[in-house]
Amino acid sequence: MSAPVVGFDLDLTLIDTRAGIAATYRALAERSGVAVDTDAVVSRIGIPLAEEVAHWFPADQVDTAVQTFRELYPAHAIEVSRALPGAAAAIAAVRDQGGRVVVITSKLDRLATAHLTHLGIEVDAVCGNRFGDGKVAALREYGAHSYVGDHLADVRSARAAQVTAVAVATGPYDATALAAAGADVVLPDLRGFPEWLARAPIAQDSPNATR
Repeated sequence: MSAPVVGFDLDLTLIDTRAGIAATYRALAERSGVAVDTDAVVSRIGIPLAEEVAHWFPADQVDTAVQTFRELYPAHAIEVSRALPGAAAAIAAVRDQGGRVVVITSKLDRLATAHLTHLGIEVDAVCGNRFGDGKVAALREYGAHSYVGDHLADVRSARAAQVTAVAVATGPYDATALAAAGADVVLPDLRGFPEWLARAPIAQDSPNATR
């Protein structure tokens, strides 16, 4: 049987990308001449890139702006982003139970991997360009035990995939909102994850297919 899997979101779950995302949008605004309110952008981290870009660019320019943002991102966002408190210990806790860690994120694989490599965070797989139903499919594909995220959409994806929804209040939503969305457990941050996992051991069998 494949090793059990815990899925983690990336932005504002494992790493704090706020400064890097804001810097990249400032560079995009400078290059394009289109004004962007980076405070508003940061308050919505977690939604798909094209959806955020559409707040600022005309519809016929969104695809180009998304491509430009992704080109600018490595130079502006990787070095300034930081691991969130408890990230390394959370991953270690999964490994200590013989599990695997899969990062399931709306970021492209290469950008997510660049962040993880820069911060020295080792995971077993990265599944990028996923949001909503895409995360549901990934959780099922990997046979996940649980999914850890900071966004209401992460909670909804976990519940739709019938895995344990673990929410951390390190993103745009507080504990009350995450609980109301249906999270099975809400933690202030990842520092509480190892203790929770010790009380909720990774299931050795899953209703989802494993890979």
